[in-house]
Amino acid sequence: MDIINTVVGIPLGYLMWLCYVLIRNYGLAILAFTLLTKVILFPLNIWVQKNSIKMVRIQPELNEIGARFVGDKDKIAEEQLALYKRENYHPLAGMIPMLIQVPIILGLIMVVYNPLQHLLHLDTELINAFVNQAAALLPGVDLGSTAQLKVIELINDPSFVGFFSGLQVPGVDVAGAISQIQGMRLEFLGLNLSLLPDITRLDGYFLIPVLSGVSAFLLCFFQNKENVLQREQGFLGRWGMAVFLTAFSTYFAFIVPVGVGLYWIAGNVFAIFTLYLLNWMYDPKKFIDYDALEESKVHLAESKKIEAQLKPSKEQKAKAKADYARFFEGKKVKQLLIYSEKSGFYKYFENMIDVLLAQSDITIHYLTSDPNDAIFKMDNPRLVPYYVDDNRLIPLFMKIDADVVVMTTPNLQTYHLKRSYVRKDVEYIYIPHDPLSTHMGVPKGAFDYFDTVLCVGPQQMAEIRETEKVYGLPEKKLVPCGYGLLDNLCAAYEAMEKTENPVKKILIAPSWQDGNILDSCIDEMLAALLDKGYDITVRPHPEYVKRFAVKMQQLINRYEDRFGEDFRIETDFSSNVTIFTADLVITDWSGIAHEFSYATKRPSLFVNTPMKVLNPEHDKIKIVPLELALRTELGTTIDPDKMDGVAAVVAELLDKREDYAQHIAEVLDQNVFNLGHSGEATAHYVMDAVAAKADSSYRKMMEMQ
Repeated sequence: MDIINTVVGIPLGYLMWLCYVLIRNYGLAILAFTLLTKVILFPLNIWVQKNSIKMVRIQPELNEIGARFVGDKDKIAEEQLALYKRENYHPLAGMIPMLIQVPIILGLIMVVYNPLQHLLHLDTELINAFVNQAAALLPGVDLGSTAQLKVIELINDPSFVGFFSGLQVPGVDVAGAISQIQGMRLEFLGLNLSLLPDITRLDGYFLIPVLSGVSAFLLCFFQNKENVLQREQGFLGRWGMAVFLTAFSTYFAFIVPVGVGLYWIAGNVFAIFTLYLLNWMYDPKKFIDYDALEESKVHLAESKKIEAQLKPSKEQKAKAKADYARFFEGKKVKQLLIYSEKSGFYKYFENMIDVLLAQSDITIHYLTSDPNDAIFKMDNPRLVPYYVDDNRLIPLFMKIDADVVVMTTPNLQTYHLKRSYVRKDVEYIYIPHDPLSTHMGVPKGAFDYFDTVLCVGPQQMAEIRETEKVYGLPEKKLVPCGYGLLDNLCAAYEAMEKTENPVKKILIAPSWQDGNILDSCIDEMLAALLDKGYDITVRPHPEYVKRFAVKMQQLINRYEDRFGEDFRIETDFSSNVTIFTADLVITDWSGIAHEFSYATKRPSLFVNTPMKVLNPEHDKIKIVPLELALRTELGTTIDPDKMDGVAAVVAELLDKREDYAQHIAEVLDQNVFNLGHSGEATAHYVMDAVAAKADSSYRKMMEMQ
């Protein structure tokens, strides 16, 4: 308490002393002190008001981030931090006035308990002499923090003042000090502001805690109604806090002197006036699009419903617990571990697994974060599946004891998935889940902690080597493998019976990133293409349908009267027939265009919506990303604000379809390794890696245990 009295009490004591000297009334001085602190802190309140308005103004974007990346906490946090930085928003700013209030309260308590020091500025030795004398007059009474108040009470009692007037303190006018103390009145409105209220007595003192609680409730009521940030909180958040602060304020006023309670009441009343003054100076309605805010809340609510549906059930949690224990059973080292984020990712491993099962005796341990992964329906004794939930995924990765780990998840060691702490010689292999760039469409350092990258084509190898050179990274093993999913798409397309479409079919297949076709120019595009003799299918990205159900329904509602034989919106993604039978694909940044053009040798039209850039430093790598380079190799581009000319561009691409076929075949050959045989190339490398580990001394030691 001495430290608080020195650091906080003394500065605030001078402020209180100034108020007391000017007014000469203790209660009014406390009210003036309260008002003065509010005036001093008003510039800070202005900053908080602006920051709060900024928060609500960007809330639609925050809600869209939450909706877009629902379930991905790391990505949501990353995107939110980027938005805060862009908008210069400070998330903790709203807490600053409350944090400042704490030392003010503590300081005021010190001032109230130590008026001889802070209000009368008496000599320290004299104060100590007075306190010692009071202790001698009241044997057995622990004066504690109320010592100076007790001195004032005794000196103002004619029965005791004589015991103090005889004290001798060198260089100090004791009589003058006693006169000052006798002239000091701690009463206000009939209440001694130095006393504590008594919960057992219903008197004027009892009224102070009651008014403290009432004023706190009124402040919360008006904040819930008028504060730009508070009124956006949920019902429980707003009124739960109101109940808590009301109860706390009432309790607090019972355990501190009445003068502090008076400050608390006045502070709450002044805060209400400050709230309205700030709203008058900076009206939130002038800065915030409340219609957009409400729409974003609907999107977020829909996504939260999806997230709730995706949470593991009780049975799934039990399965995760059992599989986690089974994963670590026995001491035998696992030769090969594959990690898959969800069921749909099996397609990236499928060709490799087929070859491994057919041409080796390796047992494949398949770890998935999807409790409904199709892997659990496969019946092969050498393909051993495990389900692990989010709570167990991180510790499992830390304890991996396997020779080789294969995964499509980038950012190893950078985010939540770490390299094994148990074994330092595990070979981590990254297998791409798209044939595009390794330096723009993924975060910086996405592959830095992998030992090996299985590359789709020569450009990926060149990009990774250049990245290693630019950042001074050790060289990884780069293996020319190809892209199994593309092999399968090409094979499926070749096996199809092909017929010429009497009416040219156009597939509009946007991505789901910010500013995609559906959110930027779909209406203008359809206005230009409908009734032009085309069969048009709009096929949104599955993630867009899942995360933005409201937007999706609004789109369907706008066009449901137009649906017919030549136009439809397709939300069933179970078949590739729509893709394979299209004459032209229109997209923005979706990888579907590369799969379509490579498999069918037909052109794509790319709309230049905002790029998906996950690495802001990608331009340090002086290689044009394939996402950009291939847009004019596989077709052509158009800006979203040029949709009045899209029909002419579409007609030209369809007319030149045969010219594109030969060129696309050449582009495919130049950019993809081992076309049609990527499974063999990938599996053979994995087999060699497993065999090399089997010869290592560590492996032999573990097998002997």
